Amino acid sequence: MERGAWTPGTRLLTAGIVFMTTAVGFEGLAVPTVLPATLDELGGLPLYGWAFSGFWLTSLIGIALAGREADRRGPLLPFVGGSTLFAGGLVVAGLAPDMAWVVVGRAVQGLGAGAIAAITYVLIARGYDSPAQPRMIAVVQSAWVVPGLLGPALAGYLAEEASWRWAFLGLAPLLPLAALLTVPPIRRLGKAEGAAPGSVRTAFDAVQLAAGAGLLLSAGLVGNLVLATGFVAAGLALMIRPLRSLFPAGTMLARPGRGAAIALLGLISVAFFGAEAFVPLAVSSVRNAGTLAGGMALTAAAVTWAIGSWVQARLAHGRHRQLVVAVGIGLVALGIGFEAVVPLTSLAPVWLAAVGWAIGGMGMGMAYSMLTLASIESAPSGTEGAASASVQLAEALGIALGTGVTGSVVAIGAVDLGLAPAIALAEVAMLLVCGLGIALVGRVPAARTDA
Repeated sequence: MERGAWTPGTRLLTAGIVFMTTAVGFEGLAVPTVLPATLDELGGLPLYGWAFSGFWLTSLIGIALAGREADRRGPLLPFVGGSTLFAGGLVVAGLAPDMAWVVVGRAVQGLGAGAIAAITYVLIARGYDSPAQPRMIAVVQSAWVVPGLLGPALAGYLAEEASWRWAFLGLAPLLPLAALLTVPPIRRLGKAEGAAPGSVRTAFDAVQLAAGAGLLLSAGLVGNLVLATGFVAAGLALMIRPLRSLFPAGTMLARPGRGAAIALLGLISVAFFGAEAFVPLAVSSVRNAGTLAGGMALTAAAVTWAIGSWVQARLAHGRHRQLVVAVGIGLVALGIGFEAVVPLTSLAPVWLAAVGWAIGGMGMGMAYSMLTLASIESAPSGTEGAASASVQLAEALGIALGTGVTGSVVAIGAVDLGLAPAIALAEVAMLLVCGLGIALVGRVPAARTDA
């Protein structure tokens, strides 16, 4: 029986995936919009980057556990658990008395968001036939359009007219509703046949990876060079084994094939999201254009990301994959270049931030979606959860490292250079990451492979 995106057997599953993605999308675009207002009320610039990286570090644990549990026992339990944690984290952040508690709430959210993200791609891999999977990836990316159009504007309005807290608290009730809609079709999928146990080791590896990345990022906030070097060494030492265990062979060296696709997906996540974290702050605080204006760039990127993902869907079965990925990364780099200019001079109009991030979003829609497809389509039967987890882990680790690095650059640079030059310097660092990504494009599979 055909299992397309809109056949009777999968219509409810498709609706549930879209509803949950939309709910998570509202949070993902609302939080960067209102964090400048949160900073104004609570202070804590050194923790600003951790509001992002803390979320993505804990999501590593959620992704790894949910992906493996989906293979062993089915996707239902990790999906429901992830939804509950995500809603709880929203409440903690919304009631936070200081920035440290915002970071705690975001960390709880990250556990839930990681599980939801991993299960989403498990459902695509297991619930739809191969011809429908590129379309469903595009559908998932398109589910960010409505949050992209309304989320930043609504969050900015709430922050200016009421309180930034409602950007968190107002979303909490949506998660249980989305989960209830999706439970019946997920229950029918069951567990994968022949899946190997190993959730305890997976949990340990994920915690170790998150701890190592956390130590690595904390080095940027340590004033002593010797101590910072120790943090870096300890962080890298902790990360080596879980990186080898949680990712397919060849990922760390970006070997041609699936390993290169996953490695490159992580790199573009570093660049795009590391840069994006400070786009609203540059517009609303440096250029004094307000919280609402700061969110408009995120709106533009969400819309063009969806467009880029549909471009990917049209070209997914041809032999243009490397070209699509290369063009996508090039557009991301161009968008980051625009964002580096906006905080530096009033000669650059504020609306240039939205134009630049629309270009970057288009690039991410093309490159991210194509790399995701290349990473999951050749997963052996019964390992869809692990393959999905690898994709989501690469993205989460990339975002955690990207936002952590830019957060450290801005926090340190703002002391001596000022906030505007520090943000521009962080954006330039992300441009260098784009350059590395372009150098690796030739290793991405040029067409579908079962290797």
